[in-house]
Amino acid sequence: MRRVRIKDLFREQRIFEIRSLVAAAVVVGLMLVVAGRLFWLQVIHHDHYASLSQGNRVRIEPLPPDRGLLLDRHGRVIAENTPAYQITLTREQVPDLPGTIARLAGIGLIEADEQDRIERQLRSRPAFEAVPIRLRLTDEEVARFAVHRHELPGVELATRVARHYPYGPVGVHAIGYVGSISEDDLKRIDRQEYFGTAAIGKIGLERTYEDRLHGLGGFREVLVNAKGRSVATLGGVVPDLRSRAPRAGEDLELALDIELTRVAEEALGTYRGAVVALDPWNGDVLALASTPTYDPNLFARGISSADYRALTGDPDQPLYNRALRGTYPPGSTIKPLMALAGLETRLIRPEDRIFCPGAFSLPGSRHRFRDWKREGHGTVDMRDAVATSCDVYFYRLANTMGIQRIHDFMAKIGFGSATGIDVEGERPGIMPSPAWKKQSFRQREAQVWFPGETVIVGIGQGYWTATPLQLAHATAVLATRGPHFAPRLVRGLRDPGTGESTPVPPRPLPSVQLDNPANWEVIVDAMVAVTSGPRGTATRAARGAGYTIAGKTGTAQVFSLGQNEKYNEKEIAERLRDHALFVAFAPAEEPKIVVAVVVENGGSGSGTAAPIARTVFDAYLSGATAPAATAAGTAAEEAVTP
Repeated sequence: MRRVRIKDLFREQRIFEIRSLVAAAVVVGLMLVVAGRLFWLQVIHHDHYASLSQGNRVRIEPLPPDRGLLLDRHGRVIAENTPAYQITLTREQVPDLPGTIARLAGIGLIEADEQDRIERQLRSRPAFEAVPIRLRLTDEEVARFAVHRHELPGVELATRVARHYPYGPVGVHAIGYVGSISEDDLKRIDRQEYFGTAAIGKIGLERTYEDRLHGLGGFREVLVNAKGRSVATLGGVVPDLRSRAPRAGEDLELALDIELTRVAEEALGTYRGAVVALDPWNGDVLALASTPTYDPNLFARGISSADYRALTGDPDQPLYNRALRGTYPPGSTIKPLMALAGLETRLIRPEDRIFCPGAFSLPGSRHRFRDWKREGHGTVDMRDAVATSCDVYFYRLANTMGIQRIHDFMAKIGFGSATGIDVEGERPGIMPSPAWKKQSFRQREAQVWFPGETVIVGIGQGYWTATPLQLAHATAVLATRGPHFAPRLVRGLRDPGTGESTPVPPRPLPSVQLDNPANWEVIVDAMVAVTSGPRGTATRAARGAGYTIAGKTGTAQVFSLGQNEKYNEKEIAERLRDHALFVAFAPAEEPKIVVAVVVENGGSGSGTAAPIARTVFDAYLSGATAPAATAAGTAAEEAVTP
C-alpha cells in the first residue's frame, strides 16, 4: 500500500521565519560592521585619511630661497643669482630609474660617466622630492629636452635661480663656489631646510658662510590630476592649498676690493703665486689672489667630468689656494723682524757694524754658510744689512740669539699659527724650535736641534715656513708698530628684505709690545732704505712712486746647493728655481695698505715680486680700483687734508 506524505505547512512556515530572521540579522550585522567601519574611517580617523586623500591630489612643490649676494667693499656684486633652466627628477614618478638616467645620458643632457653618481644622489633623497640633476641648460639643450620629454616620465624642466659669478675667475680662491649637493653634504645638513635646494657652498666664503647665505626654503601645494599634472580645480572644487614663502639668505658685504684683486692677478700673469693685501688698521683683506685661477661658474652650472679632470690634473694646480694654504720659506722677508728681535733682546744695537766677507762659519766648523753676494757686502750696520739683505749679518745674529729666543719672538708676531681669517682652509705654517722638532720626528737622532739649523733660520730658510697671508699679517704688525687684527674678508651682513646692514667689527689681537718702542722706527727706516736707499734691493721697483714704500725683498731656496756648487738659474729646471718674495707697506709714514707677494720659482724677489707689489700699491693708492664717484671723493678728501 502506497504511503502519502502530508505537507506540514506550519513547520515550513516556522523554518522560513527562522531563516528570514537569521538572514536579516546577518544583513543588519554586516550593515553595522560597514557603518562602524565608515564611522571609524570618516569620523575617528578623518584627519589622517583626509591628509592621505589630499596627498593623492596635491603635490608639494619646493620654493628654494634666493641665495645671499656677495658684494665687494664698493658694493659691486661678485656673486649673484640668475634665472636658469634645470632638469629635475621625481623618483616616485619614474617607473625605471636606471633606464631613465641612461636615456638622459643618451640624448646628451647629462654626462655618461655621471649616471651612477646621479642615481646614488636620487636614492639618497626622498622619493617624492623633485631633485635637480642638471643645474643650468643651454637653449639648445632645452629644445632637445622638449623633443624627448614624452619619453621621460617623472623628469621635468624647472625654472630656478642659479649662482653666477660675473667676475669669473677673479678672486675665486677667496669667494669659492657652489656645487651640487653630494652624499657627504647630506650627512652634515638639515635635509628639511634644503628641500628643493640644488646647490651648496663647497669652498671659500660660499662654504664658510653657508648658514647665512642659504636662507630658509618654502613650499606650495599644487592640485594635480591622476597623471600628476597641475590643474586649477578638481570637479569644480578649489581646495584650500597651503604655502610658505621662502626667506632669502643674507648678503655678505666684503672687505675685498674685486678690482684690486683683478690687478693683482693680472700682475702675477702666468706665474704660480699669491698676493695678499691688507688694511693694517682693521685687518680688512683688500685683495687675495692666487694664480693660476679657474672659473667658478663651471661648478655652479654643474661641472663636467672632463672639465674637472682637466683642473685636478693640471700640474699648476689651479684649485690650490696658495694665499692661504701655500707654505713657503719666508726667506729674507723676515730679516726686519730678526733685526727687531735682536734689538729687543739687547744682543745688538743699530749702530753695531760687522764685516761681511761673503760667508759665515760656526766656531770650530769648516762648513761655510754663503751670502747671496759671493764677494760679500763689506762692513755693514743694521740699516745697511736690511737694505742690502746681507745674509752674513743675520747668520751671526741668529747664532747669537739662539733658536728659542727667535721662536718665542716670532710666535708673538703670529708665525707658526693661523691668523684667524674668517674663511676655512688656512694652514698655520711652521715656526721651528727644539720642542717642535722633537714632536715632528720619530727617530731619536732626527730630533736633535743642531746649531747650523739656527743659522739658516736667521735668513728664513730651513724648517721655517709661512703662508703669504701670514707674511702680510706680520708685515702689518710693523706697519702699525704693534697693534694688529685678525684678517677678515666679511665686514658686514645685509638683510635682503630691509637692506639694513649689520657690521662685523674688526677682531683685535694682542698688541705686540716692545720694551723700547723706538725700535719700531729703526726697523721701518731700514725697510724704507730697501726701496729708496743707495744700495737697497728694491729701489728699481719703487722708482718714481709718489709715496714712500717700506719693504723687504726675499728669495727662498727650493733645494740646497752643495758647498762648491753655484746657483745658475738658466741651468736649473723651472720648478727648482728659487721662490721670489716681497713684503711692504705704504705710505711708510701713514700706512694704508700692506702687500705680500710670493711667486713660485720666480727667481729674484727684487726683479719679480717687488714690481707686482708696486702695481698693487699704485692701483690702490691712486683710487683706480674704486668706482668713479668713490675715487673722486677720496681725491677731494686728500686735497683738503692738512
